[in-house]
Amino acid sequence: MATAKSRKPETDDVLIPDKLYFRIGEVADLCRLPAYVLRFWETEFPQLKPTKSSTGQRMYRRRDVEHVVRIKQLLYSEGYTIAGAREHLKQEARGAKLQTALPFVAGRTRTEWKRVRQGLQEVLNVLSAPRKPAKGSR
Repeated sequence: MATAKSRKPETDDVLIPDKLYFRIGEVADLCRLPAYVLRFWETEFPQLKPTKSSTGQRMYRRRDVEHVVRIKQLLYSEGYTIAGAREHLKQEARGAKLQTALPFVAGRTRTEWKRVRQGLQEVLNVLSAPRKPAKGSR
């Protein structure tokens, strides 16, 4: 007798092709999910917002496909409920916004900053200097 665990869909790493847009069938194939599940998730997860083409076809961007993969992982691998996964994604997004842009800046001394500034000034001078024509060019 098969248990629920033996029937769980796999959530292997999905290799997302380098494309601008994906149709719903392509996303379903990539993520090994039926298209109706993707349509349902669109109603449950505000992060999942594919645009629609002029013909009404759902067009997923890479970011949308990444969201689908993450949602699938939360629901199928980590055992979250839909409400729990929705909240978890909100917390992840909130955490990403709170992250400092340059965490390595703290703790630099005045002397270190002067050296960095001097080095950048030297690079700027090299880039700003008039170029000499190469030998053999007219």
